[in-house]
Amino acid sequence: MADATFDIVSKVDKMEADNAVNQARKEVEQRYDFKNVGASVEWSGEKVLLKANTEERVKAVLEVLESKFIKRGITLRSLDEGEPYASGKEFRLEVGLKNGIDSENAKKISKIIRDEAPKSVKSQIQGDELRVSSKSRDDLQATMALLKGKDLDVALQFVNFR
Repeated sequence: MADATFDIVSKVDKMEADNAVNQARKEVEQRYDFKNVGASVEWSGEKVLLKANTEERVKAVLEVLESKFIKRGITLRSLDEGEPYASGKEFRLEVGLKNGIDSENAKKISKIIRDEAPKSVKSQIQGDELRVSSKSRDDLQATMALLKGKDLDVALQFVNFR
């Protein structure tokens, strides 16, 4: 019998992210406390650009955006928030979306699997994802449960379970 496998990835659904940004933009345009402060939410290439006239307002816009991401099922671990910076008369904040598992986190996940998962489970790093294999499907499911219980810096999804 062939080994059972699954892949560990960290991806953000672009359409869900786009919907969350559009919902946040609409709420910021309609809310009374954001009137006449130059508050806005928009895509700027691969990042979301938040603008307002004070640093506190930009952080409030960020909270609105985060709430919309949570409602759309996107974890906040997949957001890469910068620091607010002044640009002329307004403050800006760039929020990036993390896609893929960087090599440092991949090594950390691989070490957790080696140390704590059942002994039959093997993992290998393949670019920005990990392939986990074992003879036993039960061991793979135990490994998934183990990784879900860990507090890691990246949002993990388990795909291609076969």
